[in-house]
Amino acid sequence: MKNHDSADDAGMPVALTIAGSDSGGGAGIQADLKTFSALGVFGTSAITCITAQNPKTISGILAVDAEMVVSQIKAVCDGFPLAAAKTGMLYSAHIIRSVAAADVRQGIPIMVVDPVMVSESGVRLLKADAIDALCEELLPQARVVTPNLHEAEILCGHAITSLDELRAAAEEIGNRFDIACVAKGGHLPGDDVVDILFDEGEEYIFKAPRVAAAESHGAGCTFSAAITAYLARGDLLHDAVAKAKDYVREALLNSRQAGRHKPLNFFWNAPVTAE
Repeated sequence: MKNHDSADDAGMPVALTIAGSDSGGGAGIQADLKTFSALGVFGTSAITCITAQNPKTISGILAVDAEMVVSQIKAVCDGFPLAAAKTGMLYSAHIIRSVAAADVRQGIPIMVVDPVMVSESGVRLLKADAIDALCEELLPQARVVTPNLHEAEILCGHAITSLDELRAAAEEIGNRFDIACVAKGGHLPGDDVVDILFDEGEEYIFKAPRVAAAESHGAGCTFSAAITAYLARGDLLHDAVAKAKDYVREALLNSRQAGRHKPLNFFWNAPVTAE
């Protein structure tokens, strides 16, 4: 497997997002690329689906031909020294299998899998028959998977109702697929949001006060993209997770009005250029 993060490589680290396009700009490919840029990583993309959506609803999904998804991945890998990649909305078993095969052929050094399954508005973003493909073909190749509580329940096959059960789920998922797992606790009740990283037999707990954000659309995509960016920059996984959690928290705290919505502020640490 190639190592593109060497001293011989000049310039910015390069990361790839393999995900769906969000026409509303707050999640998916758009959120990933904004996050990469905010964190000093050059972002590239392979689009798996085109969606018609805004922060409140998804009104249409059109899958990209799986062979075209693979062509995008190959073109990026041929043109750039890729340091890390992440997946988001993959939608179908055919796309998942094609991405998994492309990962092997292209020798992507680090893969972060955000197992996007259902939107916040309840629209299914992963076909039911695609879950087996995700578990059998893509997850075993990944460095880390980042399920929220509901996604962790699907991967485990049982309910998760407490922090202790979330901790057990992170270990169960990590051991089952022989990868690291960040089980996100944002859907558990409480004043704090607690995320659990299980990695090679070690558990790491990340805790922060819950942000009373008007909207959190795209927060999961942004979190996994930030982990990918920090890994591309050479951080250890537990440091990447800690920094990603801080980045998303600040993006929520510093959100600004955009029309009728108040999306994450991906560039919260950049100078304000317009009022």
